[in-house]
Amino acid sequence: MAVMCGASENKFLFSNDDKLVVSWWQRSMKKILCFPSVFNETLTRDNFRPPTFLPEFLKPEALQHYIVTMDSMASEHIELNWSPNREVLVFPLARKYSFALAFRLFMSIADPEYVEMISHPFQILNEGFLSVPIDIPGTTFNRALKASKFIHNELLAIIRKRKMELEQKGDSATRDLLSHMLLASDENSNVKNEMEISTQVICLLFATHHTTSSVITFILKYLAEFPDVYSKVLKEQMEIAKGKGPEGFLKWDDIQKMKYTWNVANETMRLTPPVQATFREAITDFTYAGFTIPKGWKMHWNVNTTHRDPKYFPDPEKFNPSRFEGKGPQPFTFVPFGEGLGCALKEYARAQVLAFIHNVVTRFKWEKVDPCEKVAYNPSPIPSKGFPIRLQPLQNGFI
Repeated sequence: MAVMCGASENKFLFSNDDKLVVSWWQRSMKKILCFPSVFNETLTRDNFRPPTFLPEFLKPEALQHYIVTMDSMASEHIELNWSPNREVLVFPLARKYSFALAFRLFMSIADPEYVEMISHPFQILNEGFLSVPIDIPGTTFNRALKASKFIHNELLAIIRKRKMELEQKGDSATRDLLSHMLLASDENSNVKNEMEISTQVICLLFATHHTTSSVITFILKYLAEFPDVYSKVLKEQMEIAKGKGPEGFLKWDDIQKMKYTWNVANETMRLTPPVQATFREAITDFTYAGFTIPKGWKMHWNVNTTHRDPKYFPDPEKFNPSRFEGKGPQPFTFVPFGEGLGCALKEYARAQVLAFIHNVVTRFKWEKVDPCEKVAYNPSPIPSKGFPIRLQPLQNGFI
């Protein structure tokens, strides 16, 4: 195995995807995410690529239409789950919001009881993703496989119901990511079958809600640790809140104004990237930096090493959002989402995170309940206790 890190290595890997290297997943990971019949067939890379129309669906012009939903759902979530409590666990609540938002935007499912029901097996799937692949009753891996089967069966029912709606209503049917998946065809006019679509949906849900939940959680962690940074974020967000009015919602232009808050988010992802590392596989022999990488070799692409390299980020352990002012870091030195699916979802994650942070910061100041809480990785960073915080409600921007 070869380990790749650094700006030059990032550029080499990203620019040679599908030429010299391809993304590689362990067989056990694929078994958890794939619909069984898809897994049993020849495992092609296409099942783990973002749909070709995904960047179009998530480009800024399209995202503008989702901002009101992101803002209104964040506000409702906080009023129901945060405001009545003096203490909350941030990570589980951030995950709950992210999961519900993905179901609403990707599949137009807004029933909170249904989303809550399916979120529990999804959590079991997450826990088993990096577990030891021993498939016997009682193991984490076995529970994850059962959860995956349940989720796929639920998704199949949703997919079939939507197919029927598209056939009956045509252009008047619901138009969201799921509808795009069902209607999209490749260069040979072939459409994906239900099992392939179910696999892609579960991969999208896995990629979106777990990573954004992690980012939101650690932004709140750093804001609790650095009061001066919190004050600057609060000032920026209160100005935006005044502009939208008490009954108004965020607009796309408001998201663009959150420059300092996004710098804070970027510095959070530099120190605690939601994607710690991924793997590539060589599909042909090639030479890099004087080393020959044989076909079939695996490459471990590491994010943290680059993000903490003093050559790119002076005083790398210091939390300093000003690193991202102006032109920001050099190309290929800051890669929290990597390439492929993560890169395609970057703008979606940005809008979702900023809408949520806006609603939290304009309502509360907070402090950590456990200053010494440890961080686990599975696969994104997760506070071991869920990051409990003590809330202090604000009145007009003041405690």
